[in-house]
Amino acid sequence: MKLFSTLAFSLLTLATVVATPATAQEGTINYDRVVKIEIELPPEMESMRDQIPTENTTQMVLRFNGIESTWQAAAEQENERERSFGGGGVRMRMNRMRDQNITYINHDDGLMTDQRDFMGRTFLIRDDQPLLAWKLTGEQSEFEGYVVHRATATRDSSSVEAWFAPEIPVAVGPGPFGGLPGAILVLTVDEGRTTFTAKEILMGELEEGAIEEPNDGREVTQEEFDDIVEEKRKEMEAQFGGRRNGARFIIRQD
Repeated sequence: MKLFSTLAFSLLTLATVVATPATAQEGTINYDRVVKIEIELPPEMESMRDQIPTENTTQMVLRFNGIESTWQAAAEQENERERSFGGGGVRMRMNRMRDQNITYINHDDGLMTDQRDFMGRTFLIRDDQPLLAWKLTGEQSEFEGYVVHRATATRDSSSVEAWFAPEIPVAVGPGPFGGLPGAILVLTVDEGRTTFTAKEILMGELEEGAIEEPNDGREVTQEEFDDIVEEKRKEMEAQFGGRRNGARFIIRQD
Protein backbone atom coordinates (compact mmCIF):
# COMPACT_ATOMS: atom_id res chain seq x y z
CA MET A 1 0.00 0.00 0.00
CA LYS A 2 1.16 3.49 -0.81
CA LEU A 3 0.62 5.57 2.30
CA PHE A 4 -0.01 9.29 2.35
CA SER A 5 -1.24 11.62 5.07
CA THR A 6 -4.79 12.88 5.20
CA LEU A 7 -7.28 14.52 7.52
CA ALA A 8 -9.80 12.42 9.43
CA PHE A 9 -12.99 11.29 7.68
CA SER A 10 -14.93 14.17 6.16
CA LEU A 11 -18.68 14.52 5.96
CA LEU A 12 -18.29 14.48 2.19
CA THR A 13 -16.79 10.98 2.34
CA LEU A 14 -19.64 9.67 4.47
CA ALA A 15 -22.20 11.35 2.20
CA THR A 16 -20.63 9.56 -0.76
CA VAL A 17 -21.02 6.23 1.04
CA VAL A 18 -24.70 6.86 1.76
CA ALA A 19 -25.38 7.98 -1.78
CA THR A 20 -23.78 4.94 -3.42
CA PRO A 21 -26.34 2.87 -5.38
CA ALA A 22 -27.55 -0.36 -3.73
CA THR A 23 -26.20 -2.41 -6.66
CA ALA A 24 -22.66 -1.59 -5.45
CA GLN A 25 -23.37 -3.31 -2.13
CA GLU A 26 -23.17 -6.85 -3.49
CA GLY A 27 -20.15 -8.89 -4.42
CA THR A 28 -17.34 -11.30 -3.55
CA ILE A 29 -13.90 -10.63 -2.06
CA ASN A 30 -11.22 -13.34 -2.10
CA TYR A 31 -8.59 -13.10 0.63
CA ASP A 32 -5.37 -14.78 1.65
CA ARG A 33 -5.36 -15.63 5.35
CA VAL A 34 -1.80 -16.02 6.64
CA VAL A 35 -1.26 -17.44 10.13
CA LYS A 36 2.19 -17.54 11.67
CA ILE A 37 3.16 -20.93 13.07
CA GLU A 38 4.95 -20.97 16.39
CA ILE A 39 6.21 -24.33 17.63
CA GLU A 40 8.32 -25.03 20.68
CA LEU A 41 10.70 -27.86 19.83
CA PRO A 42 12.53 -30.09 22.28
CA PRO A 43 16.35 -29.78 22.11
CA GLU A 44 16.73 -33.02 20.12
CA MET A 45 14.54 -31.58 17.31
CA GLU A 46 16.10 -28.12 16.99
CA SER A 47 18.15 -29.23 13.97
CA MET A 48 14.86 -29.69 12.08
CA ARG A 49 13.59 -26.15 12.63
CA ASP A 50 14.59 -24.97 9.15
CA GLN A 51 12.41 -27.72 7.63
CA ILE A 52 9.27 -26.54 9.40
CA PRO A 53 7.08 -23.91 7.67
CA THR A 54 6.77 -20.64 9.57
CA GLU A 55 3.33 -19.69 8.25
CA ASN A 56 0.14 -21.23 6.92
CA THR A 57 -1.82 -19.64 4.04
CA THR A 58 -5.49 -20.31 3.28
CA GLN A 59 -7.62 -18.81 0.53
CA MET A 60 -10.85 -17.42 1.99
CA VAL A 61 -14.05 -16.08 0.39
CA LEU A 62 -16.34 -13.30 1.63
CA ARG A 63 -19.74 -13.00 -0.09
CA PHE A 64 -22.03 -10.12 0.81
CA ASN A 65 -25.06 -8.06 -0.09
CA GLY A 66 -26.70 -5.17 1.70
CA ILE A 67 -28.18 -7.48 4.35
CA GLU A 68 -26.13 -10.68 4.78
CA SER A 69 -22.63 -12.07 4.39
CA THR A 70 -20.84 -15.41 4.57
CA TRP A 71 -17.16 -16.17 5.19
CA GLN A 72 -15.54 -19.53 4.44
CA ALA A 73 -12.54 -21.24 2.88
CA ALA A 74 -12.37 -21.39 -0.91
CA ALA A 75 -13.86 -24.69 -2.09
CA GLU A 76 -11.17 -25.42 -4.69
CA GLN A 77 -8.41 -25.94 -2.09
CA GLU A 78 -7.11 -29.43 -1.52
CA ASN A 79 -8.80 -31.15 1.39
CA GLU A 80 -5.70 -32.12 3.32
CA ARG A 81 -2.02 -31.34 3.30
CA GLU A 82 0.52 -33.37 5.20
CA ARG A 83 4.21 -32.90 5.85
CA SER A 84 6.43 -35.23 7.83
CA PHE A 85 9.87 -34.59 9.27
CA GLY A 86 12.20 -37.00 10.94
CA GLY A 87 15.71 -37.52 12.18
CA GLY A 88 17.62 -38.87 15.11
CA GLY A 89 14.83 -41.25 16.05
CA VAL A 90 12.37 -38.37 16.36
CA ARG A 91 9.48 -37.87 13.95
CA MET A 92 7.06 -34.99 13.62
CA ARG A 93 3.89 -34.99 11.54
CA MET A 94 1.95 -31.85 10.59
CA ASN A 95 -1.59 -32.11 9.26
CA ARG A 96 -3.83 -29.38 7.92
CA MET A 97 -7.37 -30.24 6.99
CA ARG A 98 -9.32 -27.86 4.80
CA ASP A 99 -11.21 -25.33 6.89
CA GLN A 100 -14.90 -26.35 6.93
CA ASN A 101 -16.06 -23.45 9.09
CA ILE A 102 -18.68 -20.95 7.91
CA THR A 103 -19.48 -17.58 9.47
CA TYR A 104 -22.85 -16.09 8.53
CA ILE A 105 -23.92 -12.61 9.61
CA ASN A 106 -27.27 -10.88 9.24
CA HIS A 107 -26.25 -7.23 9.26
CA ASP A 108 -29.82 -5.98 9.72
CA ASP A 109 -30.24 -7.57 13.16
CA GLY A 110 -26.54 -8.01 14.02
CA LEU A 111 -26.86 -11.77 14.58
CA MET A 112 -24.07 -14.20 13.69
CA THR A 113 -24.14 -17.96 13.10
CA ASP A 114 -20.83 -19.83 13.26
CA GLN A 115 -20.70 -23.36 11.86
CA ARG A 116 -17.57 -24.91 13.37
CA ASP A 117 -16.07 -28.25 12.39
CA PHE A 118 -13.97 -29.80 15.14
CA MET A 119 -12.47 -33.31 15.17
CA GLY A 120 -15.09 -34.59 12.73
CA ARG A 121 -18.04 -33.08 14.61
CA THR A 122 -20.06 -30.06 13.50
CA PHE A 123 -21.32 -27.38 15.88
CA LEU A 124 -23.51 -24.30 15.48
CA ILE A 125 -22.88 -21.20 17.60
CA ARG A 126 -25.49 -18.43 17.36
CA ASP A 127 -24.72 -15.09 18.97
CA ASP A 128 -24.54 -11.35 18.38
CA GLN A 129 -21.83 -10.18 16.01
CA PRO A 130 -18.93 -8.87 18.11
CA LEU A 131 -18.82 -5.09 18.08
CA LEU A 132 -15.39 -3.49 18.25
CA ALA A 133 -14.70 0.03 19.46
CA TRP A 134 -12.96 1.14 16.26
CA LYS A 135 -10.78 4.24 16.32
CA LEU A 136 -10.22 6.08 13.04
CA THR A 137 -6.59 7.18 12.78
CA GLY A 138 -7.02 9.69 9.95
CA GLU A 139 -4.50 7.78 7.81
CA GLN A 140 -5.36 7.10 4.19
CA SER A 141 -3.81 4.84 1.57
CA GLU A 142 -4.50 3.12 -1.73
CA PHE A 143 -5.05 -0.61 -2.13
CA GLU A 144 -6.10 -2.51 -5.26
CA GLY A 145 -7.41 0.70 -6.80
CA TYR A 146 -9.48 1.67 -3.75
CA VAL A 147 -8.88 4.50 -1.32
CA VAL A 148 -8.68 2.86 2.10
CA HIS A 149 -8.69 4.28 5.62
CA ARG A 150 -6.98 2.90 8.70
CA ALA A 151 -8.81 1.98 11.90
CA THR A 152 -7.62 0.21 15.04
CA ALA A 153 -9.29 -1.69 17.86
CA THR A 154 -8.66 -4.25 20.59
CA ARG A 155 -10.34 -7.64 20.79
CA ASP A 156 -9.74 -10.05 23.66
CA SER A 157 -6.54 -8.14 24.53
CA SER A 158 -5.25 -8.55 20.94
CA SER A 159 -4.56 -5.57 18.71
CA VAL A 160 -6.55 -5.26 15.48
CA GLU A 161 -5.68 -3.04 12.51
CA ALA A 162 -8.03 -2.61 9.53
CA TRP A 163 -7.82 -0.82 6.19
CA PHE A 164 -11.32 -0.35 4.81
CA ALA A 165 -12.78 1.05 1.59
CA PRO A 166 -15.76 3.43 1.82
CA GLU A 167 -16.26 2.91 -1.94
CA ILE A 168 -17.58 -0.54 -1.00
CA PRO A 169 -20.30 0.73 1.38
CA VAL A 170 -20.98 -2.46 3.34
CA ALA A 171 -19.81 -2.97 6.94
CA VAL A 172 -18.19 -6.35 6.23
CA GLY A 173 -14.78 -7.91 6.63
CA PRO A 174 -12.99 -11.19 7.33
CA GLY A 175 -14.97 -13.47 9.64
CA PRO A 176 -16.68 -11.59 12.47
CA PHE A 177 -14.75 -8.40 11.81
CA GLY A 178 -16.79 -5.52 10.43
CA GLY A 179 -18.75 -2.52 11.63
CA LEU A 180 -16.80 0.08 9.67
CA PRO A 181 -18.30 2.33 6.94
CA GLY A 182 -16.79 0.23 4.18
CA ALA A 183 -15.49 -3.27 3.45
CA ILE A 184 -12.25 -4.24 5.20
CA LEU A 185 -9.66 -5.16 2.58
CA VAL A 186 -6.63 -5.68 4.83
CA LEU A 187 -6.84 -6.85 8.44
CA THR A 188 -4.03 -7.62 10.88
CA VAL A 189 -4.63 -9.30 14.26
CA ASP A 190 -2.27 -9.65 17.21
CA GLU A 191 0.59 -7.62 15.69
CA GLY A 192 0.74 -9.70 12.53
CA ARG A 193 0.16 -13.18 13.94
CA THR A 194 -2.83 -13.42 11.58
CA THR A 195 -3.22 -11.31 8.44
CA PHE A 196 -6.05 -11.14 5.90
CA THR A 197 -5.32 -9.52 2.53
CA ALA A 198 -7.85 -9.07 -0.27
CA LYS A 199 -6.55 -10.58 -3.52
CA GLU A 200 -9.60 -10.22 -5.77
CA ILE A 201 -12.58 -7.87 -5.46
CA LEU A 202 -15.60 -8.72 -7.61
CA MET A 203 -18.50 -6.31 -7.33
CA GLY A 204 -21.83 -7.30 -8.85
CA GLU A 205 -24.97 -9.34 -8.36
CA LEU A 206 -24.50 -12.74 -6.72
CA GLU A 207 -26.13 -15.95 -7.87
CA GLU A 208 -29.31 -16.94 -6.08
CA GLY A 209 -28.50 -18.98 -2.98
CA ALA A 210 -24.89 -17.77 -2.83
CA ILE A 211 -25.46 -16.61 0.75
CA GLU A 212 -27.23 -19.01 3.08
CA GLU A 213 -27.26 -19.37 6.85
CA PRO A 214 -25.74 -22.73 7.91
CA ASN A 215 -28.07 -25.01 9.87
CA ASP A 216 -26.14 -28.28 10.22
CA GLY A 217 -24.62 -29.31 13.51
CA ARG A 218 -25.21 -29.45 17.23
CA GLU A 219 -26.18 -26.07 18.63
CA VAL A 220 -23.98 -24.93 21.51
CA THR A 221 -22.92 -21.69 23.14
CA GLN A 222 -19.45 -20.27 22.61
CA GLU A 223 -18.55 -21.23 26.18
CA GLU A 224 -19.69 -24.82 25.62
CA PHE A 225 -17.68 -25.05 22.40
CA ASP A 226 -14.57 -23.69 24.12
CA ASP A 227 -14.97 -26.34 26.84
CA ILE A 228 -15.21 -29.10 24.21
CA VAL A 229 -12.03 -27.91 22.51
CA GLU A 230 -10.17 -27.65 25.83
CA GLU A 231 -11.28 -31.12 26.87
CA LYS A 232 -9.99 -32.59 23.60
CA ARG A 233 -6.71 -30.69 23.94
CA LYS A 234 -6.12 -32.20 27.37
CA GLU A 235 -7.04 -35.64 26.09
CA MET A 236 -4.52 -35.39 23.26
CA GLU A 237 -1.88 -34.05 25.62
CA ALA A 238 -2.34 -37.07 27.84
CA GLN A 239 -2.24 -39.42 24.85
CA PHE A 240 0.81 -38.04 23.05
CA GLY A 241 2.64 -35.92 25.61
CA GLY A 242 4.34 -38.82 27.30
CA ARG A 243 5.85 -40.46 24.23
CA ARG A 244 9.55 -41.14 24.65
CA ASN A 245 10.44 -42.28 21.12
CA GLY A 246 8.92 -39.46 19.11
CA ALA A 247 6.77 -36.37 19.00
CA ARG A 248 3.61 -35.61 17.04
CA PHE A 249 2.23 -32.14 16.40
CA ILE A 250 -1.13 -31.41 14.82
CA ILE A 251 -1.70 -27.86 13.63
CA ARG A 252 -5.24 -26.91 12.72
CA GLN A 253 -6.84 -23.54 12.11
CA ASP A 254 -10.06 -22.95 14.03
